[in-house]
Parts: sequence; C-alpha cells; structure tokens
Amino acid sequence: MGRSVWGRRRGLLHFGRYGEILSVLARYGFGDVLSSLNLEKYVAFPRRIAGARKARALASRTSRWERIRLALEDLGPSFVKLGQFLAGRRDMLPAHITDELAKLHDSARPFDAADARTIVERELKRPLADIFAEFNDNPLASASIAQVHAATLHGGDKVAVKIQRPNIQHTISTDIDILFHMAALAERYHEYARAFRLRELVEEFERTIHRELDFSAEARHMQTFRRNFADDGRVYIPKVYGDVSTSRVLVAEIVDGVKVTDVDELKKRGIDLKRLAMTGAEITLTQIFKHGFFHGDPHPGNILVRSDSSICLLDCGAVGIIPETMRYHISGILYGVVTRDSERIVRTLVRLSQRPIDDMRSLEYEIAEFIEEYSALPIKDIRVGQVLSRFAAMVVHHNLEIIPGFYLLVRAIVTIESIGRQLDPDFNMIEHIEPHVRRIVYHNPRLKHLPFDAYFAVADLASLLRDLPFDFKDMMRMVKGGGTRIQFEHRG
Repeated sequence: MGRSVWGRRRGLLHFGRYGEILSVLARYGFGDVLSSLNLEKYVAFPRRIAGARKARALASRTSRWERIRLALEDLGPSFVKLGQFLAGRRDMLPAHITDELAKLHDSARPFDAADARTIVERELKRPLADIFAEFNDNPLASASIAQVHAATLHGGDKVAVKIQRPNIQHTISTDIDILFHMAALAERYHEYARAFRLRELVEEFERTIHRELDFSAEARHMQTFRRNFADDGRVYIPKVYGDVSTSRVLVAEIVDGVKVTDVDELKKRGIDLKRLAMTGAEITLTQIFKHGFFHGDPHPGNILVRSDSSICLLDCGAVGIIPETMRYHISGILYGVVTRDSERIVRTLVRLSQRPIDDMRSLEYEIAEFIEEYSALPIKDIRVGQVLSRFAAMVVHHNLEIIPGFYLLVRAIVTIESIGRQLDPDFNMIEHIEPHVRRIVYHNPRLKHLPFDAYFAVADLASLLRDLPFDFKDMMRMVKGGGTRIQFEHRG
C-alpha cells in the first residue's frame, strides 16, 4: 500500500478540517463511530453536547441511513462524491444504504462570475472577449466540482463552458488525506474494515475523483464515444471544442433535450417510451460488450432525449474499461445464471479473480444456494443488476480481487435497468443482453455452428490451456513463499 504510513501522517496535518468533519459526524448522530475510532475526544466538549442534542432530534424523524446522506451533503464536494461512489458499491453495502446514497444531490452554491471569468482567462491565456462573443454570468448549473455557463463563440456556435471550482483540487486532496487516516484507524480497530480493505477503497476513490477533475480526460472520453457511435444515429455526443478547452475548462456544444426520466414531458413530445427503454439498454450494452468502453455514471441527469428520440450522453468524466477477456467471463456468469449452471459460475469467478480463492467449498456452496434461489424465477423476472450486484458481494465476501471496471459496470447496468423500468414496467434487460452474450461467445467463426453448451466446453478447454503456464507459475510462487505444501505418496 503506497500511502499507508505517509497517508496517516498527512491526515493529521489538516487538523482544522479534520475537526470540522468530526463535529459534523457527531452532529448527525455518529458519535458511536467516532468513539470506536478513538476520535471522539477531538470534538470540543460544547460541540459534543450540542451535537448530541441535534442528533437526538434528527434521530426522532430520520433513519440512520438518511443521516449518513445528510452528513455527506453537509461535508461538501469530496463527501458528496464519496457517497455517489459508494452508491455504486452494492457488493459492499446493503441496498437500503446504496439507495439512500443514490439520492445525493450534486449541487452547490454558485461561485462568483468574476472568479469564473478569471479561471477561463488564466487557463486559456487570453482575454475572455477574444474567446467568446457572449458569456452569460448566470450559471446554467452549479455542482460540487464545477459550474456551467452558457456562451457563444465568435463563429456563432452556442456552447456550455464547464469551469472547475476555485481551489477544489486542494480541498479534495485534503479530504482524501483525512479519509485515508480514518480508514487506517478503522482497519486498526475493526475486523470488518480490514475485510473490506478500506484503505484500498479510499485509494480507488482517489483515482476516480482525480480522473473526474481532469477535464482533458473527459474531452478525450467524449471524442472516443463520438468515434464509437459515429454510425449510430440513436446516440449523440456533444461536440468538444478542444482549442478552447484545458484540464480545468471544458467547452462543448449545448444540446437541447429532455431528462430521460421526465416521463410527462417525453409523452408530450411524442417519444415512444418503450422504444426509448430498449434504445437505452442497447446503447449501454453496446458500450460494455462491444466497445469495452462505457459511461461509468449514466444517472438520469446525464442522459438527455432529443426531439428525434436519439439519446445524448453528458458528463463523460467517469468511464469504465472492460478488457475482452473480462467481457467473455461476465457473459459466462450471465449464461450460467440463465442455464442454472453453478459450476460454470464458480469457474468464471475463479478466472476473474486476480488472487487465489481461500475457501473454494464455501464459494461453491454460496453460488449453488444463489442458483437455487433464482431457479424458481422465470427468466423475464431476473434482474441483471441484482445478479451482478450479488456476485460483486461474493467477490468481497471471499476476498477475491477484480479490476475496478467491474464495479462501474455493475453500477451502470443497475442504473440503466432502473431507468428502463421507469419508462416501461415490462422492460426486461435479459432479452437485450442475450444477443450480446451470443456475439461474444461466438466471436470465433469456426465455432459458430456449435450450440451454447458445446461452445463453452471448447472455450473452457482453450482457456485452461492458455492459463496453465500462469497457474503453474502462481502455484510455484506459493510453494516458494511457504503458502502451500506438496505431498508425494509412493505406492507399489
């Protein structure tokens, strides 16, 4: 762990902000958490008393999970983003917590237009008037990381100018240092924190949010999406003006459309909701299973429906990348669920994991139990998001390790499946996934004539032969490290 020692020290350097965070947690009724981390003593006694009174009042009308959300909103941008990040980790957290975290509103008080103008001029190294013919000082939207202003380029193009908040990078770095310190304390005092590898989780969050802070990366993502869907009229990605964009300023065209879950307005405009649900699913699954490059945060606020029923994707800062091998394994899991083949699912999870499985028998039992639970359901009633969330939870429970893109994939599918059902109560994700699974498993034209079972048998053999040298190396590393023993028995 690269930051294990240094991260603990740096967290203590931000004493003022640390105290503010602890006071907010106490005020929302989490004094027990602070006590368990030996941090309660750092909250001033008067604040502790006042916080306890407010916590009792809040507890009488809100649940503990609601208070988690309220505390995160009160703590500011880093913690709102943390909550949204955790909302996608259904493998770690119960549904009632992730559902509450999904309600977090990424909005913030606008910063001054003068500051916005200064940032743009500093980033682009020229006067604002040289860049825009018009610049509206009233922001279109203001969120935790950036705010957006409407403007007009000298050529007449109407654009949205996304401007990063002043000092936001310093604010987030400070909060991450503190989060890392708190995670280290939790791992010291609590077994569950060690099992969940909280420090690794904070590091993953740090990587995620720093990618979102780099608007140059977002511009590249948008260009990639435009290339991937260049021949697909169902998808629209706003044009990026790279010559007037930087890592802190992003200029893109303004797109007119309706939020994908604004059902009443969509009906008024004559949009076919059933077809829209199908299109949304197809676009998402194409990103995942064909391109291996997908929008990591497709919540309703990031999806607009245009007048021609095409779907516009916004805010492309968070993306997931899924290698072809992993796409094949995910297809194998879904195929195993549909065919009730628990052995296939076990084999697939073993191959997905980047570390050895400690208790194979326990994993086999848990998957068999899971398959039994789903065997009574008609295929049309299987929720793909729930299935993948359950497998993600098994990954954590059995201390497996899978690339982070898997969790973004789960969040994306859960979100799109939910939107699909809001648009069409009869929406069935399985129907849309099956063709993609078939395309992946039949990518070898010489095997296309085989039925599914025979194809997977051949593919499993090929996978075994391909992985054998690496498996042997792993086994020898374990032997050298004393992790296992080989016993020889002579007979005869």
